[in-house]
Amino acid sequence: MRLYLMRHGPAIDRDDPDCPAESERFLTPKGIERTREAAAGLAELGIAPAILLTSPLVRAVQTGVIVCEVLGIDPKNLHPTDALKPEARPARIVEELGRATFDEAICFGHAPHLDDFIAHALRASAPITTLKKAAVACLDLQSISPPLGELRWLLTPKILRELGS
Repeated sequence: MRLYLMRHGPAIDRDDPDCPAESERFLTPKGIERTREAAAGLAELGIAPAILLTSPLVRAVQTGVIVCEVLGIDPKNLHPTDALKPEARPARIVEELGRATFDEAICFGHAPHLDDFIAHALRASAPITTLKKAAVACLDLQSISPPLGELRWLLTPKILRELGS
């Protein structure tokens, strides 16, 4: 099973006087553009996830919708889950993924939560990645429960943009 983990795109800064509550922070216009360009890189790689999960926080949902649009997937297939909230235990993602059968899935979430999940799936004692905004990690999972996987690649937003251009 292949699992893609994408950190949300660039969002409004917490220090901005117009910044809403944390759960409502949204992608900036530049963040939308950067996310769309990164998604074009994913399209170039030919990813075709059957399962699409997102944190319910606005910036992650927006990222998921953009990726769906670029990949030609109906955004109604994007499923919000509390398992991808920043404060959730990484094992909750395992529980969520264990409810479905899939060849490819993608999750949209936050740092350091996604980095913690990668470490959990690789059985590393500490995080070994630091996903940038709009970056994507690809794991091949031999098993979901308990999670056992291999990091296939990690692409920065810059590399994804270059792939998509």
